[in-house]
Amino acid sequence: MASSWSYVILKRQTSQLINSSRSLPPATSRHDVFISHRGVDTRNTVAGLLYDRFLHLGMRPFLVRRSMVEEEEEEKLKKSIKAAVADCKVSVAVFSPKYCESYPCLRELAMMVEAKKRLIPIFCDFKPSALRLSEEQRKVYSQEEVERFERALQEVRLTVGIPFDSNSGNYSELVSRTAEIVAKNIRRARAGPSSNFC
Repeated sequence: MASSWSYVILKRQTSQLINSSRSLPPATSRHDVFISHRGVDTRNTVAGLLYDRFLHLGMRPFLVRRSMVEEEEEEKLKKSIKAAVADCKVSVAVFSPKYCESYPCLRELAMMVEAKKRLIPIFCDFKPSALRLSEEQRKVYSQEEVERFERALQEVRLTVGIPFDSNSGNYSELVSRTAEIVAKNIRRARAGPSSNFC
């Protein structure tokens, strides 16, 4: 009985989201939302589900390997990501156990924070307090990169995010909740200039 009631509630929420996304002001950019994630952790779960839900709701998400050609060269890939971050109204960062080990993820995060747009963190099997560079990374990256990444990580540690436990959490509820927040911020951003950064 409880599960069927949950299904009814989720169905109603999805219907409301679809209706609200249809009422979004006209788009002026190529992408609405940028999704940053560590592929090995969340490509086929949280990130992939978010991408599909955003598309279903009429938003235009950017997700590496979904929004691009697989064989794209690294330099072109970097340029496409940089352009997408600048273009998007909202960013979603899916933090997972291996996120901070990835240089591309840290670079994306720094770009998102520096863009000063709304950033929505999802902490998937991961605590905000664990957002830090390893000693090895501090030795390998340049001093400028270390400082840049540390600033971005500190900003996210101070931002209220969405916690999620993949063992006991409800993926459908997570995706619906995130989509609702994203749709609200896209609507606000398209309606006029404002400060949407957490």
